[in-house]
Amino acid sequence: MKNYFEFGKMGTSYRQEFIGGLTTFLAMAYILAVNPLTLSLASVKGLPASMHMDQGAVFVATAIASAIGSIVMGLFGKYPLALAPGMGLNAFFAYTVVLSYKIPWQHALAAVFISGVFFFLLTLTGIREKLINAIPIQLKHAIGAGIGLFITFIGLKDAGIIVGDDATFVALGDLSKGPVLLSIFGLVVTVILMTRGIKGSVFYGIILTSIVGMIFGLLKVPHQVVSSVPSLSPTFGALFSSFGDSSFWSAQMIGAILTFFFVDFFDNAGTLVAVANQAGLMKDNKLPNAGRALVSDSIATIIGAVLGTSTTTSFVESSSGVAAGARTGFASLVTACFFILSIFFFPLLSVITTNVTAPALIIVGVLMVSNLRHIEWDKFEIAVPAFLTLIAMPLTYSIATGIAIGFIFYPITMIVKGRIKEIHPVMYFFFVVFLLYFIFLK
Repeated sequence: MKNYFEFGKMGTSYRQEFIGGLTTFLAMAYILAVNPLTLSLASVKGLPASMHMDQGAVFVATAIASAIGSIVMGLFGKYPLALAPGMGLNAFFAYTVVLSYKIPWQHALAAVFISGVFFFLLTLTGIREKLINAIPIQLKHAIGAGIGLFITFIGLKDAGIIVGDDATFVALGDLSKGPVLLSIFGLVVTVILMTRGIKGSVFYGIILTSIVGMIFGLLKVPHQVVSSVPSLSPTFGALFSSFGDSSFWSAQMIGAILTFFFVDFFDNAGTLVAVANQAGLMKDNKLPNAGRALVSDSIATIIGAVLGTSTTTSFVESSSGVAAGARTGFASLVTACFFILSIFFFPLLSVITTNVTAPALIIVGVLMVSNLRHIEWDKFEIAVPAFLTLIAMPLTYSIATGIAIGFIFYPITMIVKGRIKEIHPVMYFFFVVFLLYFIFLK
């Protein structure tokens, strides 16, 4: 094992890799609680039962998809990167595709599956890297920041801190209510832990908030800690029924597939570069075995969709494991083992409500919005598409719309500014695609 992962060359050890893998798990374990609540639309009342995914099944799918994705990345990609259903993509899956478009969640899983297959094929041909390079870096940063704003808005809504209002659209909620106060407590605690630089702050914040919620009777007290694994049957393979349904092939579904495709595109590439750079794995400004890492991400997305969860992708929280010493894919195997063990602890996570996980969404949003510092705001031709991209996501409650608007305005402002030579030909293709997206969506 030492020879396979080149411990000597990387200057690491079993102990160092174990600590790094455990740290990564603690930093991203919140997804085990957040993802089932998000995909099941637990915070949305009055919906038909058919629109709510089974939380137990999604929990198991999340854990297994994360474990398999991390194992493939560790053994094949050899990077200290752990994978799990991505934040932002799960929100798009639940709140845009299922809730706003009224598309069955089975269809949404099929869209994730198709995007994963596209990724796999494009990665094998090398086209994926070329397409990534064709997207202006400014728009990549804007997309990341926009998703951060969108996730934060969802978190504030789930917490009850922000509520709907007929006169002003949104307003401040009733901060005297117990569940809202619990969310505020969780946010304050998590902010304090994050500020102190404690590894796994988001996860610990959820644990402490849950304990306080149970003490004050705001959450149910679990009757057991360990139980049998919840059934995966409600979601396993459910996507395959969509391919024989004529309603699946619609303009909205094409838009959904493209969005899953593009967002995972940027998210995985950005995370891979950031974590590899932090670990000192970059060579001559290039990523060794980058193709293998991208293939691993594609396989994880395909498997995750079959199991019953949204796009599985590389987690930027892996950087916490790297900071703790992780340097090889062995750390990813350690993280995978903890995800496998977690499936037996569903009773503990089943008592967690959206008021408990809302602070995690807000904090993740804060981290993602940090991309704004890389945008050239002093150049109007860049500022316009970037701003419209990030602001449209929360205001239209759609990641797809934000991406589409930004990709339409970018060629326009750049051509008018006289920077036509800087526009990659692929961007004209995206311009046409998203124009058609709005025409057919309307």
